[in-house]
Amino acid sequence: MTVSWNGVFPAATTQFFPDESIDLKATARHLDIMIKAGISGLVLLGSVGENTALEYDEKLTVLKAMIEAVAGRVPVLTGVAETTTRLACRFANDADKLGVDGLMVLPAMIYKSDSREALAHFRTVARSTRLPIMIYNNPPAYYVDVTPAMFGDLAAEPNIVCIKESSDNVRRITDLINLYGDRFILFSGVDDLLLESVLLGAKGWISGLVNAFPDENQALWNLATAGRWEEARALYRWYTPLLHLDTHIKLVQYIKLAMAEVGLGSETVRAPKLTLAGEERERILGTIRNAIATRPVLGAAAAR
Repeated sequence: MTVSWNGVFPAATTQFFPDESIDLKATARHLDIMIKAGISGLVLLGSVGENTALEYDEKLTVLKAMIEAVAGRVPVLTGVAETTTRLACRFANDADKLGVDGLMVLPAMIYKSDSREALAHFRTVARSTRLPIMIYNNPPAYYVDVTPAMFGDLAAEPNIVCIKESSDNVRRITDLINLYGDRFILFSGVDDLLLESVLLGAKGWISGLVNAFPDENQALWNLATAGRWEEARALYRWYTPLLHLDTHIKLVQYIKLAMAEVGLGSETVRAPKLTLAGEERERILGTIRNAIATRPVLGAAAAR
């Protein structure tokens, strides 16, 4: 199976009203802003999209509304993060019926699978659907490490086409290319490893801070992929304190606070997550406001 996934795919937020009900209009409006900034695709209902805080039917409601709002302008992927393999297969097929373009499949939630169980989960989901699949490897968050060697088993599944590598070990990109050539499309899933990942061969970036800084985020990608390293490094150095926010356990709260500060969304999250308070809130606001105060002027070429 061949797909042309590349470039920046935001891990999009799900916007909520103050009572934690889903604000579909605000979510769609925000997707439109990022599309106009030049992104190449979207990942809905991932970690940043608070997948596991939504009920099953709510996920389908979000998908249906956002697929209609995007209207084919960019590919739309959905996270598949369920507690059982059977439920993951069901969700994959329900998402397919709604018109999603692909799946980002996570290990089964809650239970910590061993390697044999994780591979069986991914294979079973892949065989249950016709859709192309991105495997999301994030051992710090989900306690399952899909190692480069394990992808040898998954290479036999034709619709497993892509890897989101979020292990925080940028060496994995070289290892995967050495083992499998161009069999898998490689996406960086760690915001503050973007330049390193592009240099080593990543073709895409699942980004979190793009939700708050879509223009700067896209400019960084454009500069890096054009090989304009001096300009890219300068922008990266400004952006890195913000990108570090994506690597914290409270990344959703941090990203949504940044969105609120720049006027692109609400900081409301769904419990058990809580909005930030006290010293932590002031510290993160300091990082965000310092970045806003020193925001670079983007050249026209970088913004394309």
